[in-house]
Amino acid sequence: MKIETQNYDNVTVIELHGDFVAEFIKPFQDATSSIVAAGTSSIVIDMTNMGFIDSPSLEQLLWLKGSCSQNNLQLKIAGLDENCTKIFEITRLDSRFDTYHEVSQAVRSFV
Repeated sequence: MKIETQNYDNVTVIELHGDFVAEFIKPFQDATSSIVAAGTSSIVIDMTNMGFIDSPSLEQLLWLKGSCSQNNLQLKIAGLDENCTKIFEITRLDSRFDTYHEVSQAVRSFV
């Protein structure tokens, strides 16, 4: 998995490329921890280019949501494909995260 970030004013978009599986939790946690510490006000996780997410990685998203809440940051998810949408529905994470079809929609939702 590859992780890239882009900033749009006070919104940081974290783009995930490839499968989000357990072996990539540490790089994801390192990247997101530094973003939270940097003081951005809002984060969008862009999953447009992600094909699969496993259980430990879902737990990592919940960890990030908790970290954002503790630091008064907002977190949204964008670009879930059909497979990942079903995973979010089955695990009921769709009710825990604000999700958007497009990254641009998620970024605009903070305004």
